[in-house]
Amino acid sequence: MIDNAIETKLPLLDVKNIKKYYPVKKSFFNRSREWVKAVDDVSFTVDEGETLGIVGESGCGKSTLGRNILRLQKPTGGQVIYRDTDITNYRESQLRHIRREMQIVFQDPYASLNPKHKVSEIVGEPLRVHRQGSRGERRDRVQSLLEKVGLDRNHISRYPHEFSGGQRQRIGIARALALNPRLIVCDEPISALDVSVQSQVINLLQDLQEELGLTYLFISHDLSVIRHICNRVAVMYLGKIVELGSTEEIYLAPAHPYTQALLSAIPLPNPLQQRKRARIILQGDVPNPINPPSGCRFHTRCPLATDLCKQEEPKFEEKKPGRWVACHYPQT
Repeated sequence: MIDNAIETKLPLLDVKNIKKYYPVKKSFFNRSREWVKAVDDVSFTVDEGETLGIVGESGCGKSTLGRNILRLQKPTGGQVIYRDTDITNYRESQLRHIRREMQIVFQDPYASLNPKHKVSEIVGEPLRVHRQGSRGERRDRVQSLLEKVGLDRNHISRYPHEFSGGQRQRIGIARALALNPRLIVCDEPISALDVSVQSQVINLLQDLQEELGLTYLFISHDLSVIRHICNRVAVMYLGKIVELGSTEEIYLAPAHPYTQALLSAIPLPNPLQQRKRARIILQGDVPNPINPPSGCRFHTRCPLATDLCKQEEPKFEEKKPGRWVACHYPQT
């Protein structure tokens, strides 16, 4: 008998109900603690070969989420499942092997490179730490990586201060590629670069993904970049994901009021369309994550909020296949 069942493909990364709370002491004598809820009950999956964008205002928890997924920080709760293996409570010795497959490109190319080390040491450090090859083989690998990211192989003996910002970020990308990872967290990799250089780095990341079969978790506050590079988008607000779906669906028909406000801020290339479009201006500031609002966290700034929003937190539900929204009144 022929089995016609279709095998379910598991995601490369499965994040389940991740939380990251930071304790805050009230005073020296008062030991009772409050908690900054930087990431609060976040769930999503990332399939192999795709790019998932994480967007939101500064301080919403995007970078903290990325660091918890890579286990650079240990989550307060929830699970990080990589290739069907729960790595949430792995010890450092266990994480050593996993980190060969999970790397990060940091936001600031000026701060993420050791100014006292040559490029050969910076890019070759992962190879040395994981004992990959001989000294000569590591040098050849570093030179090959420099060429792959668009730098001269003879730059191997230079120091970071001899490079421009865009070149330094290319060095950071080369370092992330050293161990042939499968997943790379890009933590706002172009926000510190000149506008003229940003597109070059984005195109490089796309070319590398196509050539090497990489999977990206792309963290950014630049919505136009997210639209260009990502397959799906997760919108974060005050530690929670409020909307998740394909890039095309979210940009053409945002369902959450916060997503609508974010997208209304993107300038349009056509001046006539720009003048006709209604800009959604959010009132007030982002609430304190130590004491977030009851019910929906966005209700203090939402133009559609009702008493239900103030009292009951909306569930993060799949409204239609692949489209998740946390809102009592989604605009679908």
